[in-house]
Amino acid sequence: MAKLTIEDLKKIKERVLREDTLRSGEKRIKINVHMGTCGIASGARQILDTLMEELSDSGADDVLITTSGCRGICSKEPLITIEEKDKEPVIYEYLTPNKTRQIFKRHILNGEVQTQFVMATGKEDQ
Repeated sequence: MAKLTIEDLKKIKERVLREDTLRSGEKRIKINVHMGTCGIASGARQILDTLMEELSDSGADDVLITTSGCRGICSKEPLITIEEKDKEPVIYEYLTPNKTRQIFKRHILNGEVQTQFVMATGKEDQ
């Protein structure tokens, strides 16, 4: 295993601080890319890369991109969940880089949910 450098530790610290800002109320939107084995096999890495590119290109500083494990809906992968303050979460299914770009530009930047790609909205019942 490679040794961590000071630069690696600084990057980890910056990432943790960015991720924590949604909980502290500083981010408007959180995008969660589901990266379980099934998601990765279905292209979730490409989806994450596309989102990171779109975020960088847009210059938006109120959007947080995170990852998690499997959501348990393997047949619908790749999936993302978008959580927006004071709104129901939106889960998008069967994503491709092009669909993801459209979702980012229209939903994330302009507030227009892309219903043709939506699997579900709202929180799961416990």
